[in-house]
Amino acid sequence: MQCLLCRSETKLFFTYEARLGQQYYQCSGCSSVQLHPDFYVTREEEKARYLTHNNDVHDPGYQKFVSPIVNGILEDYEPSHKGLDFGSGTGPVIAKMLRDRSYSITTYDPFFSPDEDALNSTYDYIACCEVAEHFHQPKEEFTRLKHLLRPGGSLYLKTDLYDATIDFAGWRYKDDETHTFIYHADAFRWIKEKVGFSELKIMPDLIVLRK
Repeated sequence: MQCLLCRSETKLFFTYEARLGQQYYQCSGCSSVQLHPDFYVTREEEKARYLTHNNDVHDPGYQKFVSPIVNGILEDYEPSHKGLDFGSGTGPVIAKMLRDRSYSITTYDPFFSPDEDALNSTYDYIACCEVAEHFHQPKEEFTRLKHLLRPGGSLYLKTDLYDATIDFAGWRYKDDETHTFIYHADAFRWIKEKVGFSELKIMPDLIVLRK
């Protein structure tokens, strides 16, 4: 199969025998690992999986988890700027934390906040926390996110990156069947160059793409 991001050739990387033989392929170009589409769960199963997440917006642990994104936005933008929490999920904690500081931020989620009007505007910043690994068409999704940004705007992401030091067979990140595309740092370098962002920062708990 071709890589769902960069369209390079892939090769079979891992077979998850304990889960009906699910097959993961690694890209020869961007090094990302991706689940073969034949093994995707249905939309109904995907939503049911998300409903099992304990996303209490008042939970200090959940707030701490998203804090790299929130703190990045607080450092770079003012309450007068306009933001979007893309893939806000069942508990839009990023939006709640920013609104508590008088920031203006809209939520969008295809399952839980499917307001298409949110996708007809543009934003100074976009938060995307634990969302990108669920993309079935990552190139198209990142292109859409870029178009939603105003000139000079920033996209703040959290997603676990794969590299060769990780034991994929024992890695918990692959155990979520809705994690269909697992990025390598090289994938974000490709996104910067080919989708057309001007700047990329990869930090241990935060990735920032600037338009």
